[in-house]
Amino acid sequence: MKIEHIALNVADPVRFSEWYCTHLGMKVVRHLPEPFQTHFLSDAEGETIIEIYCCPPDQVPDYPKMHPLLLHLAFVSDNPTADAARLGAVGAIHLSENLATDGTHLIMLRDPWGLAIQLCRRPVSLAETLPPN
Repeated sequence: MKIEHIALNVADPVRFSEWYCTHLGMKVVRHLPEPFQTHFLSDAEGETIIEIYCCPPDQVPDYPKMHPLLLHLAFVSDNPTADAARLGAVGAIHLSENLATDGTHLIMLRDPWGLAIQLCRRPVSLAETLPPN
């Protein structure tokens, strides 16, 4: 089996989607305006899809109160420091930074809606570390 997508209930799917497309390189691959303003966003490579919608509005998770290790979206970054600064200038909030001895560089942020996002630079990508099928 293969994951098709991950879905997130957010308060403002239109602005959320616009921010992720403008600042994180995502692109809308499908939009269903009614009834929930559903947006399917793809990463730049067209391999990962997240579904963004608002339903039910009274049950949007309180993302700002969630510990970032409970839920976060992780993005590959060639330069996490520069990307964190760029995202900070457009509303992201810096939470933490981790430089591991193996060269992995992780920066945790919150987007303008409080959802945790992680910027990752690894010496070897996670995909390359997977065992062969």
